[in-house]
Amino acid sequence: MNAGNATATLTASRGGKLLYWASTGFAALALAAIGSTDLLRLPAVIEGLAHLGYPAYFATILGSWKLLGVAAILAPGLPRLKEWAYVGFFFTLTGAALSHAIVGDPISKIAVPLMVLALVGASRALLPARQTRIAESRPALRAAA
Repeated sequence: MNAGNATATLTASRGGKLLYWASTGFAALALAAIGSTDLLRLPAVIEGLAHLGYPAYFATILGSWKLLGVAAILAPGLPRLKEWAYVGFFFTLTGAALSHAIVGDPISKIAVPLMVLALVGASRALLPARQTRIAESRPALRAAA
């Protein structure tokens, strides 16, 4: 059995659905909490951004993107939007980890975004096949191909 079939079989099972919703729920909860603190521009967030060399207004941009991404991965359907959200989370979270590494922060500061990224990655890997069919969701694309 190849990896694609194994993933399809796992996500079709009850356990696979449970793993998908657990990883998606935890990722969404973590990202919503982080995004909310970014939007609230809490002093710790602003200090953290300054420590990394980013301007304070970056908190508003990141917070907005995170909350919109959470809405996208939790919404039914919308396969193309989900893919964009997962890619955005990848760039945001790897960027955070690399930023902490570059300024010489301890491993615990680098590990936190990578742990959230692991949840996001599990969510994407376990995404039910019906939610990943971008071309099939647009009949005009099928006809043009």
